Amino acid sequence: MASVDKEAIKQLKSKVRGEVLLPSDPGYDEARTIWNAMIDRRPGVIVRCAGAQDVVQAVRSAREHGLTLAVRGGGHNIAGNAVCDDGLMIDLTPMKSVRVDRARRTARMGPGVTLGEFDREAQAFGLATPLGINSTTGVAGLTLGGGFGWLSRRFGLTIDNLTSADVVTAAGELVKASAAENSDLFWAIRGGGGNFGVVTSFEFRLHEVGPEVLSGLIVHPLDAARDVLRFYRDFITSTPEEFVCWFVLRKAPPLPFLPVDWHGKEILGLAVCYSGKIDEGERVAKPLRTFGRPLADVIAPTPFTAWQTVLDPLLTPGMRNYWKSHDFRELSDGLIDVFVDHARRIPDPQTEIAFAQLGGAVSRVPLEATAYTHRDAQFVLNVHGRWEDPAKDAKCIGWARELFRAAAPFATGGVYVNFLTQDEPDRVRAAYGANYDRLVGLKKKYDPENLFRVNQNIRPSA
Repeated sequence: MASVDKEAIKQLKSKVRGEVLLPSDPGYDEARTIWNAMIDRRPGVIVRCAGAQDVVQAVRSAREHGLTLAVRGGGHNIAGNAVCDDGLMIDLTPMKSVRVDRARRTARMGPGVTLGEFDREAQAFGLATPLGINSTTGVAGLTLGGGFGWLSRRFGLTIDNLTSADVVTAAGELVKASAAENSDLFWAIRGGGGNFGVVTSFEFRLHEVGPEVLSGLIVHPLDAARDVLRFYRDFITSTPEEFVCWFVLRKAPPLPFLPVDWHGKEILGLAVCYSGKIDEGERVAKPLRTFGRPLADVIAPTPFTAWQTVLDPLLTPGMRNYWKSHDFRELSDGLIDVFVDHARRIPDPQTEIAFAQLGGAVSRVPLEATAYTHRDAQFVLNVHGRWEDPAKDAKCIGWARELFRAAAPFATGGVYVNFLTQDEPDRVRAAYGANYDRLVGLKKKYDPENLFRVNQNIRPSA
């Protein structure tokens, strides 16, 4: 692997405002450590960028010296593509500016911003854009892969609300991408991941949301899951787009609203959010809340910013994580059976089966309108393997792969690119479906030498 010589490091330091860290420098280990503890890589140099020009200089330096280039945004990165061995790592976490234009209902933010940081600024004006479900998620990586969360059925994917972006290309040039400028690049970055450049600024359209939403959890014993999920499947066919309900199957964490004797036992949790008027949400959610005999129902008016943090304790950094994912058009009896069967054999208390509801505004966008193409998927599965002890790697990974295989006959064949792990390069084409060939052509145009390859890589040759 190529390395940067001392003179090149000296020149790079003279050209950037941020930090240039070598393995011997204080702060190096902190900068290279990412959310997923299964990833332990050591870049030859880390550039902690203070602005767009630092990114330009870092990209040019990597290209000039033939270095492997990795790019770290602000958040999780399950696959570990934020960091490389021996090459140059661009760290965007210092770039945390957020500027809300209340009159235009837009917000511009830097690539190091997390979901929680963005929400706090936008919610000061009662505004929001569809993001994810965890406040420590990086908005940049979320957006480049598509992005969905509690507001997506009402307002679309994160990329459907992206109006422009500033991008540093593989040639080391800073360009604007929008519907009016470099529109092909704008198309590609809306779902195409980090394959086409480093985004140094995002501009989003905002919507009136909150400040409170009707949200919370309904918890049932796993033994009731088949009946509850069949009811859920029929119930959501008539709910408005302001309503969304995801579910998880897992061992019950020690939540204060659950009976103590249920802590550590298998449960089904329904996570509900209604982003319209509270009284209307109460009416819509009532049938789901009154079905069966739940162990707990803690749905109530909640500040939107607080709801966005409710899952944070389940996604803290430093754990080992391995995910598998499928898209689905329906929740069939056979799929429910697969979930319940595997939930009885969950290998670790931190592991869960998560099932996200899409549809609504997401499905109304034409499949070819953005690089993200799986608009017909009504649900996304995340087999979220998570544990602490490396000795459990084989058991936890094996369980996740077994569940993935068992669910495959019910799936569409598509997959959400942000949920792909480091061992699934063969599924990148499946992530883009009919849009893949166009993406290859744009990769050839914007990054013909595949400088941006430490990612879910779209190669510039089919």
